[in-house]
Amino acid sequence: MKIAVLDLGTNTFHLLIVNVNRDGSFKKIFKSKIAVKLGEGAINRNMIAEIPFNRGLEALKHYSEIISKYRPHTTVAYATSGIRSAMNGKKFIAKVRKETGLKIRVISGDKEAELIYYGVRESFRMSEEKQLIMDIGGGSTEFIIANSKKIFWKKSFDIGASRLLEHFNPSDPVKPSEIKKLERYLTRELEPLTNALKKYPVTSLIGSSGSFDTFAEMIGWKYHRKDVLKNVETYQFNMKEYFSLYRILLKSTAAERTKMKGLIKMRIDMIVLAGICTSLVLRKFKLKEMFVSKSALKEGALWEAIQKL
Repeated sequence: MKIAVLDLGTNTFHLLIVNVNRDGSFKKIFKSKIAVKLGEGAINRNMIAEIPFNRGLEALKHYSEIISKYRPHTTVAYATSGIRSAMNGKKFIAKVRKETGLKIRVISGDKEAELIYYGVRESFRMSEEKQLIMDIGGGSTEFIIANSKKIFWKKSFDIGASRLLEHFNPSDPVKPSEIKKLERYLTRELEPLTNALKKYPVTSLIGSSGSFDTFAEMIGWKYHRKDVLKNVETYQFNMKEYFSLYRILLKSTAAERTKMKGLIKMRIDMIVLAGICTSLVLRKFKLKEMFVSKSALKEGALWEAIQKL
């Protein structure tokens, strides 16, 4: 039995198709991601601008053809912050339905956080100790305090990398005064997380896919001359290497970042802001360890779909 999962993020549209066995195990038969940058130019006006609107539509036409070829038993398509917060998000969904037949479900930030947890839990060997999961998207960033058995607290914040980039429009390279301004803003926005961590203390951070994959890949090529994520689902950061990379990113120009191995084109502008947000969380909450889970929302959506078979 085949299942297709579409994760329609603000920056990237993902498609995952798997063959599910009777025991609930599965084999991936198709996996793809397309950079759409839905938030480009208008995310803080709560709109999908014309060019990214069409870019997203073309991506889903392409995916629709692939899905038709595999003929899955079930197809689930979830839209997150970029579409959820856009005034023309419903128009985009209707246009997609009309031109491809795909039914898109817009999920809440809470549901997004829940699915991210399921995805991380499937690939990362969580223990009974509570850990903090962080997923930096384009439109929103989710935080989940959880262990291997349950979620203790979760929240979605409108502080995705695309949203921050458009709001703060930092210099190239970013100035120390701009970093401080952004950190003050994030500290205010993340007050609910601060309160939650007083109630549920943690010592380690699990970064969910996206920017954390990029941090790991850049560290791998810079310090180990290899792709540290090849053939693995998780990776533990050396904290000295992470903060060393972070300092390099802060001093870098966009032109310099284009030449950095492991940094994909779509993240050249956003990786600095993702680093500022990640580093603030690590320092503010005195976290001792950081991991990356390559699994995220789409794997969580797949897990949930398999439970319903």
